[in-house]
Amino acid sequence: MMGAMMTELTTTRYPKSIKSPLDPRYKLLKPGTNNKKLGGIITAKKWTGKRMYSLTLTERDTCPTSCHHWDDCYGNNMPFAHRFATHGLMYELAEEIESLCNKYPQGIVIRLHVLGDFYSTEYVGFWSDMLDKYENLAIFGYTARQNDNIAMAILYLNDKHSERCVIRWSRSRAYNGLSPDRFAAEEDFTGESFTCPEQTGIMPSCAACGACWITNKTVRFLSH
Repeated sequence: MMGAMMTELTTTRYPKSIKSPLDPRYKLLKPGTNNKKLGGIITAKKWTGKRMYSLTLTERDTCPTSCHHWDDCYGNNMPFAHRFATHGLMYELAEEIESLCNKYPQGIVIRLHVLGDFYSTEYVGFWSDMLDKYENLAIFGYTARQNDNIAMAILYLNDKHSERCVIRWSRSRAYNGLSPDRFAAEEDFTGESFTCPEQTGIMPSCAACGACWITNKTVRFLSH
């Protein structure tokens, strides 16, 4: 019965945790210091000195149904996480990004998305506009999108802003050196890859590591 219930989910298991971007009580971009995995100021050799932030959307609401973690999403174990709805999201994000980029001259790095995914081509275009506007902004993350207009827009985003935007494809494939695609594989992947150094304890945080945005090689994540 539980398995049947899980497959019927079309949003988070915790709908009361969904917050409106227009609610002044909440900030959309959370400091990386709030998340031990992410860390605070980047000490990795690329984007050094920038401050880490993260954005969490609502899982499933913004994700493709083809995602291989649709049923066992990481968010299933995060009942207290604030997830943001999409109504008013881009407007409020633009305000926060402007404030942070002005506050920190060395810039910020935003981890997209702790939960959720790119949900429209307009939203992908928003990030392209932000990268155009703020030279001290960088973004990285992972997407389950494939074979649709949103995936094509992400491909263009990575190409246009290759020095400050790294969105990896959540697929168990090895980087072949012939295309710009970079992948994030599952634990059982046996192809050429490296296991996330933060998960194995080699590095204390993403901010200290930076491998996901520095190297083209496929990263392999341990099951959560």
